Amino acid sequence: MTDISSPLSFTSKGATKDMGKMLGGEEAEKDPDAEKKEEERQEALRQQEEERKAKYAKMESERENVRQGIRDKYGIKKKEEKEAEAQAALDQAAEGSLTRPKKAVPPGCGDEEEEEESIMDTVMKFLPGPLMDMFNKK
Repeated sequence: MTDISSPLSFTSKGATKDMGKMLGGEEAEKDPDAEKKEEERQEALRQQEEERKAKYAKMESERENVRQGIRDKYGIKKKEEKEAEAQAALDQAAEGSLTRPKKAVPPGCGDEEEEEESIMDTVMKFLPGPLMDMFNKK
């Protein structure tokens, strides 16, 4: 048998150095300036990021100026100002109190006297005349 007919001998002769590199063998030659180039690239990326942040900070400050002009024109308060005023009102109300501040009562829930009167007025509408007179004398 010859070397050409043997499949093992064919593959061993056909393997190249690149195959070894692809399979995780020896590494490629390193560029001596690779570290310097990488540092320059990282510095350029940092600089671009800083420029981008500065650009967007400038745009946001311009937008805030426009927003403030609209707020001044229409008398609108910022959310932070509203929250600060509400917190100050709660703190002022709870200054001398040892317990937590009471929650706001929705309209109609705390007015028990008005509710009773309105219920009585409703009942009185449906009573016959003599019974209505009896309740009105009280």
